[in-house]
Amino acid sequence: MTLFSRSLHFPDVIRILAPILSIFLVVGCSGESEDGGFAGLAEPQQIDTDVPFLQPAPDDRLNFPEDFGPHPQHRIEWWYLTANLENQAGEPLGLQWTQFRQALTPRSANATPPAPAQWPLQAAWMAHGALSWRGQYHFAERLARADVGHAGATAQPFEVWLDDWRLTSTGESGRWRLQVSADNWSYDLFLRLNGPPVAHGDRGFSAKSASGEGSMYFSLVDIAIAGKVTIDGETQKVRGKGWFDREWSSQLLKTGQQGWDWFALHLDSGDKLMAFRLREDGGAFVSGTWITKERETVALSSDDLTLTPEAETEATPTHWRLQVPRYGVDLEIAAPPGEYRNEGQYPYWESPVSVSGSHSGEGYMELTGYEAE
Repeated sequence: MTLFSRSLHFPDVIRILAPILSIFLVVGCSGESEDGGFAGLAEPQQIDTDVPFLQPAPDDRLNFPEDFGPHPQHRIEWWYLTANLENQAGEPLGLQWTQFRQALTPRSANATPPAPAQWPLQAAWMAHGALSWRGQYHFAERLARADVGHAGATAQPFEVWLDDWRLTSTGESGRWRLQVSADNWSYDLFLRLNGPPVAHGDRGFSAKSASGEGSMYFSLVDIAIAGKVTIDGETQKVRGKGWFDREWSSQLLKTGQQGWDWFALHLDSGDKLMAFRLREDGGAFVSGTWITKERETVALSSDDLTLTPEAETEATPTHWRLQVPRYGVDLEIAAPPGEYRNEGQYPYWESPVSVSGSHSGEGYMELTGYEAE
C-alpha cells in the first residue's frame, strides 16, 4: 500500500510498531539493557522534548472517565475486548478486538496535537480483530499513523477507532457499540456495561515483576453483548458476555522475561478471575485478581495463586491448571481444538477457553512468546 492508504503498511509505521509488540506480544522482551533503556527503549532524558514520558507507580490512582481515553504522556497503551458468545443454535463463538497506541515522543494531555497537514509521526496505532467458530479462526490486523485522522481515541464521548473499526459510546449511559469488518467476516455488537471498573493490583497499579515495574490496569468484567456476526456471507445473531481491559505504561517487561500467559475467566458461580504470569529466568512472576459475585476484589500474589501448564512439553500450552486455595479454586482450563494464533506482524495465541474442576465457566486466554508448532 502507498504512504497515503487508509490502513498504513509502510516502513515508518513498521519501525515504530516493532518496539510496541516486542514489549507485550513477543518473546524476549528486552529490559534495562546497556544501550536501549528499559524495555529496549530510550530513557526519558534521551527524548528530544521538554515533556518526559511518565511511568506508573504504586501511588498513582485511576481517574474516570478520563482513563478510558488516551494517555499521550505514556509510551504504550491498549484497549482490549474478549467475548464468549453463542449463536441462536447455541453454538459457541469467540471474539477479540484490541487497539494499541505506541508513542515515539511524549505529549502532555492538554497539548494541542500537530496539524494533520504536517504529517506528524509522534505515535502509531495498531488494531487486531479475531473471530473463532466451529474450529475455524479468522484474524485481521490494521496499522495507522496518529494525528492524521485515521486512528485515535477520546474519553468523552468514549470512542476508539482505526479507519472503520470502532468501539464507541452509543450516547446511552453504559452502552457501547463495536464494529469491525474484514475481508470475509465482520461483527456489529452492542455492549451493556454492568458494574464499575475493577482496579487490578494496588488500586490500579499492576506490578509486572518482583522489583516493582508495572502498568496501570483496570477491567470491565461484566459486559452483556448482543448483535450480529457475519462469516463468509452468513449472518448470525449472537449474544453472550465480554471482558474489557485498559492498560498503559512507559515500561513493561524486563530482561529475562520471555513471555506472557493471561487468563480472564467468567465462573458460573458468578465470580470472576483474572490471572497472569510472566515467564522469566528461573521461574515466573504471577499475579491476579479474584472478583466475587458481589464485586468485591482481592489482589492475588504468587503466595495465593498457582498457574501452570498441564504439559510443559507443548510448543504452545493449551491446557492449564489454576489454583487459589484460599477460595477453594482448583481449575482446569482448556482451549478448544484448533489453531488460534494471531498471525500478524508478531504472532501470539488468543483463544476462548472452557473451565472445569472446582468451578465451571468460560473465558479467554492469551499466550505470547511461544514458537508455532
